[in-house]
Amino acid sequence: MMRMKFREVVRLAEFEKDIKPLARRYPTLEEDLETLISTSVFAFHKLNLNMGIVPVEGLGKMRLPVFKVRKFACRSLKGRGARSGLRLVYAFDAPKDRIELVEIYFKADREIEDRARIKQYYSL
Repeated sequence: MMRMKFREVVRLAEFEKDIKPLARRYPTLEEDLETLISTSVFAFHKLNLNMGIVPVEGLGKMRLPVFKVRKFACRSLKGRGARSGLRLVYAFDAPKDRIELVEIYFKADREIEDRARIKQYYSL
């Protein structure tokens, strides 16, 4: 179980499908994801610090704000630092203090987030 600074961190079923092959390629990914959420995502939402996280724009009306982490440091991608090429898409439900992990992908495999998936879960 992740030790987080949010009341709840939930993974969508599609997120689980995304992370499984990536975790085989990058053995530190699960631990690096935990660190990312408890440091960068926490700092962005609770301390109002810019941590390489941007809102996903152009989706229309959403029931929750959706964000993309551009700076994701994965130790398995040695020498690439925070600009490893991994991207995390998540929704933040501030009143419930809840993070919903929507998607994770390697930028070399795909250029942008799955907007259809985001709309499926979060469109009004």
